[in-house]
Amino acid sequence: MNISIVLYNTAEDEWRSLLCELLRSTLVNAVYLVDNSPNPLHELPDDRRVHYIFIGRNVGYGAAHNKAIRESVYDEIPFHLVMNSDIQVKTEAIDRLLGVMCSNELIGQLMPRVNDVNGEMQYLCKLLPTPMDLARRLVLGKCADHNTRNARFELRHLDHSRPINAPYLSGCFMLLRTDAVRQAGLFDEQFFMYPEDIDLTRRIHRDYLTLYYPSETIVHAHRKASYHSVKMLWIHVVNMIRYFNKWGWLLDSERRAFNRRVLTETV
Repeated sequence: MNISIVLYNTAEDEWRSLLCELLRSTLVNAVYLVDNSPNPLHELPDDRRVHYIFIGRNVGYGAAHNKAIRESVYDEIPFHLVMNSDIQVKTEAIDRLLGVMCSNELIGQLMPRVNDVNGEMQYLCKLLPTPMDLARRLVLGKCADHNTRNARFELRHLDHSRPINAPYLSGCFMLLRTDAVRQAGLFDEQFFMYPEDIDLTRRIHRDYLTLYYPSETIVHAHRKASYHSVKMLWIHVVNMIRYFNKWGWLLDSERRAFNRRVLTETV
């Protein structure tokens, strides 16, 4: 398995602590640190498995991860883990998740249960969004958590103690089968940030299971930058417009089919 983490002026203690934990696993072949920051890092751990890619400008989340994913596809590494630097995870959990992927070739993508730093569950397996879902979340902000339609979008009514085959899994932790990526394609680099995970998950979902798997848990210090920054809000809106331009605003038959299926099926 290869892993990629994208940095952008990221606090050193954040990525170093995560990297040290990842390198404890004997199943990790390589960890790619892809750096979108304007200035390069000067000190890296002395481990041959650490590969540093300095870009020197912010090319976006998906485009940066693609540089590492291409290496995994080219080298025929069977699995590639895309993750945020603000994740806390034990190597044993990653090893067990990898075992789940190995046990079922139908799984193209896997995401564990995700808690915030206070231990509260983050609902990060979802339906494919409609334009109204986007508008509701951007207008209501945190208040959207208490909205009935938003609860349906986040699949809160489903039993989250069991696996869910969802068409949209968060980009904070995407354990990918490289054969599935080879078939579906890489991250779409027209998306600078935000909907690149929706876009990739739905393409993998066409031919594979894209599973929320609650038997393992990670911690995610989710910043929700677009709720606090006008600049990030604008980036969010612009990129979601690109997403709906690609897949359809009101007429998206695949969205309807995928969402209907996740609301009725069990894994």
